[in-house]
Amino acid sequence: MRWQRLAVALIAINLVLVIVVLSQFRPIAAKEADVLRGRALELVDDHGRVRAEIKVLPAEPNLRMPDGSVGYPETVQLRLIDSEGGPNVKLAATEDGSAMVLGGEDGYIQVLSRGTKNIIKIARKDGREQTIAVPGTPK
Repeated sequence: MRWQRLAVALIAINLVLVIVVLSQFRPIAAKEADVLRGRALELVDDHGRVRAEIKVLPAEPNLRMPDGSVGYPETVQLRLIDSEGGPNVKLAATEDGSAMVLGGEDGYIQVLSRGTKNIIKIARKDGREQTIAVPGTPK
């Protein structure tokens, strides 16, 4: 009789513990992270090649630009990359504006709005280029 009471008491305690634990249970998949933080994010394909990336590039005060200007501010850059490693889409945000480049097999299109420059440039691989600038915009 004594052992039966002890067994019933242990079963009751176990049931209470199971109910408490299950009442605290929340599915992990239903939880969302509030913030994902890091210095860069890369997406890779099945072969380990980077196919997309977003990162913050530091300022380069001594960098010579193709237009002759010197220096480039800190930049947040998003690149979408083809299977051969070439960037097909590039979006950049800087302290003084933004830029977008769309590349293809035969060339690229660049849209630039930085400081006082507002330019659309179309370049072909054969060297032909066309630049459209808002009147009064320095090239």
